[in-house]
Amino acid sequence: MKMRQGYLWAAFCLWALTFPLLEASSDGLVRIGLKKWRIDYKRIRAAKMARSTKYIGGRLKSMYQGAGDSDGEAVLLRNYMDAQYYGEIGIGTPPQNFTVVFDTGSSNLWVPSTKCHFSIACLFHSKYNSRLSATYVDLGKEGEIHYGSGSISGVFSQDNVQVGSLSIKDQVFIEATREASLVFVLGKFDGILGLGFDEIVVGNATPVWYNMLHQSVIHEDIFSFWLNRDPLAIEGGEIVFGGVDRRHFKGQHIYAPITQKGYWQFEMGEFLIGYKSTGFCEAGCAAIVDSGTSLIAGPTAVVTEINHAIGAEGIVSQECKEVVSQYGNMIWDLLISRVQPEKVCTQIGLCNYNGSLVVSPRIKTVVEEEEGNGTRVGNEVWCTACEMTVIWIQNQLKQRRTKDIIFSYVTELCQSLPSPMGESVVDCGRVPFMPDVTFTIADKHFTLTPKEYILKTGEGITTVCLSGFIALDVPPPRGPLWILGDIFMGVYHTVFDYGNLQVGFAEAI
Repeated sequence: MKMRQGYLWAAFCLWALTFPLLEASSDGLVRIGLKKWRIDYKRIRAAKMARSTKYIGGRLKSMYQGAGDSDGEAVLLRNYMDAQYYGEIGIGTPPQNFTVVFDTGSSNLWVPSTKCHFSIACLFHSKYNSRLSATYVDLGKEGEIHYGSGSISGVFSQDNVQVGSLSIKDQVFIEATREASLVFVLGKFDGILGLGFDEIVVGNATPVWYNMLHQSVIHEDIFSFWLNRDPLAIEGGEIVFGGVDRRHFKGQHIYAPITQKGYWQFEMGEFLIGYKSTGFCEAGCAAIVDSGTSLIAGPTAVVTEINHAIGAEGIVSQECKEVVSQYGNMIWDLLISRVQPEKVCTQIGLCNYNGSLVVSPRIKTVVEEEEGNGTRVGNEVWCTACEMTVIWIQNQLKQRRTKDIIFSYVTELCQSLPSPMGESVVDCGRVPFMPDVTFTIADKHFTLTPKEYILKTGEGITTVCLSGFIALDVPPPRGPLWILGDIFMGVYHTVFDYGNLQVGFAEAI
């Protein structure tokens, strides 16, 4: 007992010395000065691997189962490699500080624990020590969260959480005792603070955001993100709880209603490349705005067209070319005969219907091989190649192009298919000549320029430019699905309006 008291007294003294460093600014927002880290190509690859699979491996699977004044609470964010934003929180009494990703695509809070002895990631990050907190409660329950590229597991605990000057009492969180992912080793963050809805929370824990509302520590049930895309800026960004900071956007926010709780999901309209229709999402697509995703994920068919338009180099898909050469004429004839596009691949035998899911009889995806008889999340290779070919041919038919020109174009698109890890390298010298891309949200256009959707790393002859788009195929009824990550949120200031169940976007400044 005396030893425990000694730990607590030493920790309290350290906290008392450092607490005055956190000061409230004159506008009522509490800001915490944070560092930034240089962009790194290897870490971009790791981040892309994680983000391209997290909705497949874990978080999306659970989905299958299951703006005011600037008087809110502000937490400044770090900008890591222009693709990873995180800020600081405290847990315990006195607070133990951790850097966390404020993630609107999940709902749990977790940080590494001093009980984590056998995971390399724990060696490189701050760890929560329950013995140093006077308000710690042992809940005696284990938990695990799957993120696709890896998972974390540990024990549920309860303690006070400090976010800026906001104090949340009796918050349930996970002390991670195992972090099974290279991404957690390379990441500059210690843990994750989820800001999604409680429909996707693990272990029936009340999310931090819900406790902020229940305990009335904020006055408005909204929070907002400003992400600074300048890699040289000292300030990485800002999240405001209970309000918005009007200095970080101009004009009015355009709002889209939430169509399904869990993630912050809404309806998105047509997607344009160079202000020309791609023929995709004309009837609407589901979209998720996710601060925990670095890039923008979209259907392979559209990402391939983006790659082709910007000259990105991906892996040549032999299956795609074979579909064009062997089945192209059949697809053409069926479309000309006005067969419904979604039935074409079924009629030629490349896709079968299994309930509401279209599947191919020929090849299983890597994810399905690993998950065994688990939920299928993506169409299989041949079926997917066929469906993409149908989309491309149909879109070209609308533009009244000849058959030879259309087939030549579709074959070129096959060569622009993204690689399995999502990497698409582009010529940095061509960035100024690449087309703009446009998302349609609430009947308004939201455009990204090449400078905004291309990630650049290195200097001089070592400079590498990567496309900010990765492929993600989610079948009906949940898909097609877009994930608008930090690249989009960096251009458009984003408001998460919990009270009115809507998300809003305005041009960031």
